[in-house]
Amino acid sequence: MFSFVGSITPSMLNMTALKISLEKGKLAANKYAFGVSLMIIPQVIIAVILTKYIAQTPTILETIEKAGIVVFIALSYYFYNESKKGKIKVDAVKTKSINPLLTGISLSVLNMFGIPFFSGTIITLDVFNLFSFDFVSVFFFILGSVLGTFYILFLYGKFAKIIQQKTGKLTKDINLILSIITGLVAVFTVVKLFI
Repeated sequence: MFSFVGSITPSMLNMTALKISLEKGKLAANKYAFGVSLMIIPQVIIAVILTKYIAQTPTILETIEKAGIVVFIALSYYFYNESKKGKIKVDAVKTKSINPLLTGISLSVLNMFGIPFFSGTIITLDVFNLFSFDFVSVFFFILGSVLGTFYILFLYGKFAKIIQQKTGKLTKDINLILSIITGLVAVFTVVKLFI
């Protein structure tokens, strides 16, 4: 779910799925989505390892929780500002002669936000005692992350023409919702630190 929500907003990966779908068709967009999702597996594993180390060091975790408040406030502000903007451009990447699967793998590897996003998600879940570092929990977190990422990219590919026509309103609404969600997470984190 977090992976799905985290990937909803227009980004390089999503806009590339949209562009591939418009230029090469839905099958190519699905191959691209599979390539991106494939690279989510090592990213989540690295995030789990890093987060487990951080969670075993309480002082680091406290510092990260406090920094997380600032990050979530900044994200809330960012998404709020993005909600005021107009349409987004779909010219993210040239896709004419590129293999969609390799494009997905390459762009996912280059995506610098994957590991910090999953670490942040794990830390947030751990703060609210909703995550455990046992094998079953980690397996389902990885599976959910892969499926969530694939599904949102699949939807971008499937509804490419509709998204292209309505990106202004869609982007505005999604960014406003994400602004509210990240703001609430910041508030809950502050409350948890003082209770």
